[in-house]
Amino acid sequence: MNLLRQLFHGELPRLLMFDLDGTLVDSVPDLAAAIDKTLHALGRPAAGVAQVRDWVGNGARVLVRRALAGGLAHAHIEDAQAEQALELFMQHYAENHALTQVYPEVKHTLDWLRKQQIELAIVTNKPERFVAPLLDEKGLGGYFRWIIGGDTLPQQKPDPAALLHVMQLARVTAAQALFVGDSRNDVLAAKAAGVQCVALSYGYNHGRPIAEEHPACVLTSLAGLLCPAEAPFLPGLAG
Repeated sequence: MNLLRQLFHGELPRLLMFDLDGTLVDSVPDLAAAIDKTLHALGRPAAGVAQVRDWVGNGARVLVRRALAGGLAHAHIEDAQAEQALELFMQHYAENHALTQVYPEVKHTLDWLRKQQIELAIVTNKPERFVAPLLDEKGLGGYFRWIIGGDTLPQQKPDPAALLHVMQLARVTAAQALFVGDSRNDVLAAKAAGVQCVALSYGYNHGRPIAEEHPACVLTSLAGLLCPAEAPFLPGLAG
């Protein structure tokens, strides 16, 4: 029995919702390039890939504020300054996604899920305008029936509103859905929505092991959904 069936007591879920950055694609190199161009335009030193990797996950607005602050804490950054930087960042990020890569086994896993007629959705904090073009560019555009970006609704993860919205569109209950992500925000949003969450260990979680957030299980590859569950990857099954 594969992990998906184990999580759902021998059945398959009707809906799988996925985070995007750090879950399906490694987008940090392009995000870091856009951040560094923004900082350069403002006369500031570059941040670099390593720092940006720890800053992503809360949407573009927070990422820019963290870049201006040079760290995770950004409350002292003035709103006007942040808005100017955000506008620059959005311009630079729209220019190029060439460095973004799809993680191994993602397409294989999505193909299998689609063959099982499981509904698929994206729930990300990335601005919506970037999501569909990026998916198309990376060969992932045909898999997802619903796309919810960080500005699609008034709330974004860790608020559960986006997950609840997709479940309503799909006409499924929380017991019939699964969320797959890589960060604390993903696990918190899933728990608040009453949905089981599978977390990936390779993503972006502000430098902390994702197992600390106690998702239903932690995987090293998305293809682990299709494999028999292994005890080392199950810090605590939910449901």
